[in-house]
Amino acid sequence: MIKSNFNFYVPTNIIFGPGRLKELATIKLPGKKALIVIGGKSVKKYGYINRVEDYLKKNNVESVVFDKIQPNPILNHVMEGAQLAKDNDCDFVIGLGGGSSIDSAKSIAIMATNPGNYWDYVCGGTALCKPVPNDPLPIVAITTTAGTGTEADPWTVITNMKTEEKIGYGYSKTFPAISIVDPELMITVPKNLTAFQGMDAFFHSVEGYLSKNAQPSSDLFALETVGLISKYLPIAVNDGENIEARTAVAWANTSAGIVESTSSCISHHSMEHALSALHPMLPHGAGLILLSVSYFSFMAERVLPERFIALARIMGEDVNKYSSSEKPMAFINALKKLIKNIGLSDLRFSDYDIYNDEKEKLADNAIDTMGGLFDVDPYKLEKKDVIEIYNTALDK
Repeated sequence: MIKSNFNFYVPTNIIFGPGRLKELATIKLPGKKALIVIGGKSVKKYGYINRVEDYLKKNNVESVVFDKIQPNPILNHVMEGAQLAKDNDCDFVIGLGGGSSIDSAKSIAIMATNPGNYWDYVCGGTALCKPVPNDPLPIVAITTTAGTGTEADPWTVITNMKTEEKIGYGYSKTFPAISIVDPELMITVPKNLTAFQGMDAFFHSVEGYLSKNAQPSSDLFALETVGLISKYLPIAVNDGENIEARTAVAWANTSAGIVESTSSCISHHSMEHALSALHPMLPHGAGLILLSVSYFSFMAERVLPERFIALARIMGEDVNKYSSSEKPMAFINALKKLIKNIGLSDLRFSDYDIYNDEKEKLADNAIDTMGGLFDVDPYKLEKKDVIEIYNTALDK
């Protein structure tokens, strides 16, 4: 049955395709002086930042660079970047890089025009959830990775190191005005990072398909994303210069962002955010993978059998070989095969010094800081259920 009430709002101008970064030199931009937010070394090493600065000059736009963003971006850098934007009279913000840079750009854009501390406006945990009085600066996203889908959604995830809280936040004004998705920029992404990021997009779509917020459009984007990643992510991992695979995974990532905009993640993401809040060296995608079999096995045994069956089918699993009661678990087998095909079957929590003695603290953190995602779960998880899922995953 089609859901009868829903909203569809994705206002971003998405410029997609190999070689399209150069259009930054000619398109109409939302300002005349940009703060460019970057992190890591790759955007410098491969010349992406130089190209962006050159294209902006050709477009008669000045720029200032803020280059401190970490893989799990932090509150202190949001405030520092916002101050730099204010001091230099920047009138828009560009996020260049992966999800951490683009997420940070969104949060910086909020604080470049508003008083107080960013944690005043975030909702969850110790954050105050105040209304944002002023519109943020316009945001341009230029993604060099395929994972978070943040170029097509309003969400930004920032960690407060002091309180050990990692919380997602966003609203209609934090959609990028323009997003450039050029798969040629993704050819240099290493194998493991390609795998971690691709699986983040995969889980955004799986969760969006299972969420209570799912709607007809999000279902279409979710199933396409899951199918594309199942087919093309192993190719992109094993042959990074395969532009067909990179393009397919890049679109899957953007499509997953549209899923997040029209549906929502569920508590799988809340539970991972607790892990990487307490262990910042854990890549988000790795945490999602490590939790996934335990989490989705729990769900598949209890709710939405027809949706798990549809996911298994789009992943290429022969559902007909399963008995009626076992058909939902076909998705779990397909998931295990995908993890194997991207070379991550041997991934362990112990690789990041994460062990079972933290499961209760992790459950409390997940529920307290991102409890809203538990509200849209297809099955209502109690704290004991969250602990059980952590326990099964951490025992692996």
